Amino acid sequence: MISPAPERSGWLARLKQGLERTRVNIVGLFSGGVIDEQLFEDLEIALIGADVGVATTTELLDALRRRVKLAGLKTPADVRDALREELTQRLAPCEAELKLDAAKPLVMMVAGVNGAGKTTSIGKLAHWLADRHKSVLLAAGDTFRAAAREQLAIWGKRNHVEVIQQASGDPAAVVFDAVGAARARGIDVLIADTAGRLPTQLHLMDELKRVRRALDKALPGAPHEVLLVLDGTNGQNALAQVKAFDDAIGLTGLIITKLDGTAKGGVLAAIARERRHKPIPILFIGVGEKLGDLQPFVAKEFADALLGAP
Repeated sequence: MISPAPERSGWLARLKQGLERTRVNIVGLFSGGVIDEQLFEDLEIALIGADVGVATTTELLDALRRRVKLAGLKTPADVRDALREELTQRLAPCEAELKLDAAKPLVMMVAGVNGAGKTTSIGKLAHWLADRHKSVLLAAGDTFRAAAREQLAIWGKRNHVEVIQQASGDPAAVVFDAVGAARARGIDVLIADTAGRLPTQLHLMDELKRVRRALDKALPGAPHEVLLVLDGTNGQNALAQVKAFDDAIGLTGLIITKLDGTAKGGVLAAIARERRHKPIPILFIGVGEKLGDLQPFVAKEFADALLGAP
């Protein structure tokens, strides 16, 4: 399920631009004429500085050293190509596509900390689904933040999508009613927003579990997708968020936002390594504020944007 070529190519250009700072810092290391220990030391600093993480960086450098010996790499440019391949291989298990026809309505529950871009991502996701001719209904389950319902309503209006909301302030009741509305109207996809919270706010995490139970009560087996929105500028803190939310509500996918400014990008590799025994798909990444600035994650495209295309 790939967007039309012109839109996709434009988006890839914006992704490359968003990761330019990291790419320049890393690619500049390969401009010399020899492969020596100084290259690997400088590369170690650059990768850790790009939020790749110490453990992932160590594994990448070990792999590169092996390839230099076994494959007879001759130039720093060869090492750069090898690094791109190694990064792509590590990110590839995180590639996945939403199974949009797995249920009707397909119920998606979206969580994340305040400021991660959760509600904005829901609006962009609704646009992406509409491009695939799917009818969408939104549930305003974020009843803690005063402006959350209004923000979701604005995104609904931009996408010509209705938003189910209540004045009662009970998020479980909102999502329960939204499932009933989606079923009655033959809606393809219901996206339930939830209140932004920190993993340490145990009472709010407990309420998140209650929202999940309400969805299952309204439609056995729901939610079919449980997505966590991560701020790409948060670096290694993202790993703790993934673990906490997965433990609480069982994540099925990630959306990583804000890869268009100060985000260094390497955290995707750290997430892939941390979850290599139980991969959580990185379904979408976001690079801007436009409706089309949320697109499916493709490992090779991301590695090319981070390290420069071959």
